[in-house]
Parts: sequence; structure tokens; C-alpha cells
Amino acid sequence: MKATARAHGAITIVNAISIGKGAAMGIDLYTEATVEIGGKGVEVMIKENPDEDTSLAKAAVNRVLKLAQMDCGAYVEITSNIPIGKGLKSSSAAANAIVLATARAANLNLSDAEILNIAVDAAIEAGVTITGAYDDACASYYGGIVITDNLRRQLVKRDEAPEDLVVVLLVPEFKSYTKFFDRNALKPIASFVEDVYRMSLNGEYWKALTLNGILHAVALNYGAKKALDAIRAGALAAGLSGTGPAIAAVCKEDVVNDVVNALSEKGCEIIIAKPNNKKAYSWVGGSFAGFG
Repeated sequence: MKATARAHGAITIVNAISIGKGAAMGIDLYTEATVEIGGKGVEVMIKENPDEDTSLAKAAVNRVLKLAQMDCGAYVEITSNIPIGKGLKSSSAAANAIVLATARAANLNLSDAEILNIAVDAAIEAGVTITGAYDDACASYYGGIVITDNLRRQLVKRDEAPEDLVVVLLVPEFKSYTKFFDRNALKPIASFVEDVYRMSLNGEYWKALTLNGILHAVALNYGAKKALDAIRAGALAAGLSGTGPAIAAVCKEDVVNDVVNALSEKGCEIIIAKPNNKKAYSWVGGSFAGFG
């Protein structure tokens, strides 16, 4: 009983931590999880980051196995091109992929809502989220642009993301883990984030992304200069993603090089991505040697 699943990363449009409501857009970076059910206990291998905490993966697998009434363990292998701890929704993508793969391997037919709820519950159990990150989970799972009420676990709105755009990511070397985050740092900007959330409801996604990014960069002492540089270079929007440290700039193809040059900084990686509208998916089988 082995299955593999893929879920995608995302960038923040409205950070949900201060108000419990958020918005995000899927990007084509992805995480794949292959799960083979059997044995005792849950063994996890994160290929690109073998020293990372595996509590999220174990919580996700155990919740699905319990639902399937299977008294056994599993071997999980995860591969991903989403940088971990950078604000690009690596945890949501991992949780979604692991739940999907485990359910498929267990021959358990779950609805989209059930998959998302298990993934969010696992993230809360593992301590990798503050609000449940339902916005991140939905953007990773459904793709496109999503607006959510995280406290109610409600998908308020979903739009297709424009596929003719490019997402340029500035990814610093250091990591920022949500489980170590002090949410009190965002209390002073909560009322402003409410205004930005209303912008997203009205479809003003790029204005919301930029204003949200500036608000959170200032509140978290990151500074907003790089995001503003990207906008000066022609980006439609730019700002901090999640609690950082990555900065995401959305632009048209003809200004990609200008935006890359504006964002580039010594000691940081530049990643070029595209918006993603594809839903997470799973298939039977999979390989533990490169997912061939």
C-alpha cells in the first residue's frame, strides 16, 4: 500500500495571524510525499532537509491512519523545492501532500474539506501554525487566489490566478519558523490588516499584497526597501510573504529581469516561479529513489 501526492507552495496576499482572516496565491513550487503503510511507528525522511523536525509528518499520517482504523505505521519520504521556514507555505504543502498520499495508500475516500481539516489539525498539533493557516492550506491545495476565514475554516472566495504573470522570490539564508513567532508583534497593525483584507475581497489583490507586505515588514523589523525597489522596477506588487523572510514580487514577463536585478542581494537566493491554479493530487505507487 503505497501512494504519492503533490501539493504546491504559495505566497501571502493578506497575513491572517493578526485578524484570523487571510488571503494567498498558489505558486508552482511543490512538495511530494510518498507514503507506504505498514510496520509499526511512523518513519519520515525529508530528502532535501534530513535534519528538519518530522512532527508534522507524523501527526498527519497518524491522523489519517486513525480515521482509517488501521493499527499500523508507515514510511514517509518527502521531497520538495519549496524553501523551508521562509514564508512560502512549505508546512501547508507538506501537510496536504502527506494527508493525500496516506489517504490514497489507505484506500480512504476523503472530501476536500476533510483533507484540509486533517492537514490543518496536524499543523496545529505539530505547532507549526498560529491560526491554523487555513489560507495557506487552501492556496496550496486548491491553487489560485484564495480568501479565507481561518477561525471558521471557511473558504470565502477563490479566483484563478493570472497565469501570464511571474513571481520573483527573494529568499534570504536565515529561516523564520512560525512556531517561534510572537503574534503580539502584529497587534498594532491589526486594524490596518482588516482594511487590506477588505481590499482582497474587492479583488484588489496586488494592492493588498503590497500593503500587507509593507505593514508586516515594518512590524517585524525587516524593512520594506527591497519590496519598494521591485515595484520601482515594474512589479505589479511586492511584499513580505507570511512572516518572512522571503519577499515575493508579482510582475509581467517583460520586466522580470528588471525585478530580479532590483531584488538581488548578496547572500540571498532568487527563485523564479509561476502562479499555480492546479489542485493537489495523488496517485498510486511512487518511488523512494527520486519519485521516478
